[in-house]
Amino acid sequence: MSLVTSKEMFKKAYDGGYAVGAFNVNNMEIVQGITEACKEEKAPVILQVSKGARAYANHTYLVKLVEAAVIECPDIPIVLHLDHGPDFETCKACIDGGFTSVMIDGSAHSFKDNIEVTKKVVEYAHDHGVVVEGELGTLAGIEDEVSHAVGSYTRPEEVEEFVEKTGVDSLAIAIGTSHGAYKFKPEQCTVNEKGILVPPPLRFDILEEVSRRLPGFPIVLHGSSSVPQEYVAMVNAHGGKMPNAIGVPEEQLRQAAKLSVCKINIDSDLRLAMTGTIRQFFDEHPDKFDPREYLKPARANIKEIVRHKLRDVLGCAGKA
Repeated sequence: MSLVTSKEMFKKAYDGGYAVGAFNVNNMEIVQGITEACKEEKAPVILQVSKGARAYANHTYLVKLVEAAVIECPDIPIVLHLDHGPDFETCKACIDGGFTSVMIDGSAHSFKDNIEVTKKVVEYAHDHGVVVEGELGTLAGIEDEVSHAVGSYTRPEEVEEFVEKTGVDSLAIAIGTSHGAYKFKPEQCTVNEKGILVPPPLRFDILEEVSRRLPGFPIVLHGSSSVPQEYVAMVNAHGGKMPNAIGVPEEQLRQAAKLSVCKINIDSDLRLAMTGTIRQFFDEHPDKFDPREYLKPARANIKEIVRHKLRDVLGCAGKA
């Protein structure tokens, strides 16, 4: 099986009431951990690359790593997707360079300019057999090179015009998720009976209204890492300082996956698993220096996080 687009993948997800995981990749171990989990769980997957990842690892290396995953996992559909493409030129480079899906993030522009740049990308992508994700609304937070101090919810009354005028294949909306491990400030949260900070609920009313206006159309959630507290604790126990790192509750993501959300983006959880594991390894083995020795358990923990997401959050295990 070669790389595929998300078109058929999203149709099955929408009809089946589950979501496909879109996991950010930056190096070989992350690609391996994700795809090994998907292979064993028989789950479709989207491997996504940000502008920052392309700058770090080089476009060609990342494409070849994903192509290697396709060879090693011939029975699962794999999409190679550009995450948060900032402009037409970046999207074009990825389309020309082997990606099967791109996101053009025009959410920082005016509604009119967002339509204009998104339509331009769509026209070029569709001419080359590539699908396009657009975005309406802005997520707060910081992750990779995406940074907004304040988010803005998607306006449901704009989605029909945006989709019709641009021709996008899927739409990322803002309903309260946020980029990075510090998604919510403590003052935004409540405290439960165990003294744990609980973030504000996602705006399902917005999602439901968007779904009503765009029946059958695939919706995307960015900034949907749950920030596993066991890995936050692992980081902090071994020299890190990550106070008040709070993620999106997994039960809310499960609910979104049962509705019109067909793609859920996860990045910070993988970074935490890798960093926490490596910090612990060095703390416990200060004499070690072989990268294979600490990257192997890091890869294994990434695999287990992805396996959990596929089975218990996204609902896409067994859907390949």
